[in-house]
Amino acid sequence: MAHPLPASREKELSAEVARVIERDELEPASAEEILTWAIKNFHPRLALSASFGAPDGMALLHMMHAIEPASRVVVIDTGRLPQQTYDLIDRVRDRFDKKVEVLFPDAADVGEMVREHGPNLFYESIEKRRQCCRIRKVDPLRRYLSELDAYVTGLRRDQNANRSSTRKVEIDRANGGVVKINPIADWSHERVMAYVHEHDVPLNRLHAQGYPSVGCAPCTRAVKPGEDARAGRWWWEEDGTKECGLHLQIEEGGSGI
Repeated sequence: MAHPLPASREKELSAEVARVIERDELEPASAEEILTWAIKNFHPRLALSASFGAPDGMALLHMMHAIEPASRVVVIDTGRLPQQTYDLIDRVRDRFDKKVEVLFPDAADVGEMVREHGPNLFYESIEKRRQCCRIRKVDPLRRYLSELDAYVTGLRRDQNANRSSTRKVEIDRANGGVVKINPIADWSHERVMAYVHEHDVPLNRLHAQGYPSVGCAPCTRAVKPGEDARAGRWWWEEDGTKECGLHLQIEEGGSGI
């Protein structure tokens, strides 16, 4: 199935890259093949966006480093991350001798939000939680991506209904038309875990304490046996989408996790 590109991006992409995206030519390719293609076409204006709170991003970090040791990785420090996430950032720096790029929200925006709604506004409504996610996560990444040509994510189609149609290479219209690369879109959680164990990839220590997905400390809890892997994220909400805004386009023009 062809996916026409926005005219603004079509002019900036090479004919080969545009063809690959429009025709989904990399859909049958392996994660390593897709990353090799991405690094060849976009490095150094390419980065892995990793939360350091899910094994998916750590598997991709290991793959990218093996292909190109100078590959870039970025994490968003919302100001509310658990200590175990900071510990993992340091372990990655030591293991791979990699300069992890850390993004921060705009201090003035955070200050205004907290003055108006308090530090724990996210518990009050979905709207306020999304506002917090936007200011602390979505806006910093959007600013960062404006300087890149492409970025890599650990999105998988089996994570939730919103991600079931994720393409392996696509145009992220919500973030200015940057190329978005999802090499493990067709992987299962079991396959990710098999990879990280095989290669002894460092993981967030909270995974061993029942946290399959780790976000901000006040918004994440361990899951109970039999619960969905994302049940520990914003557990007080009944909305089944459980998205923060980074990977879900919404009508207002934002992008929603």
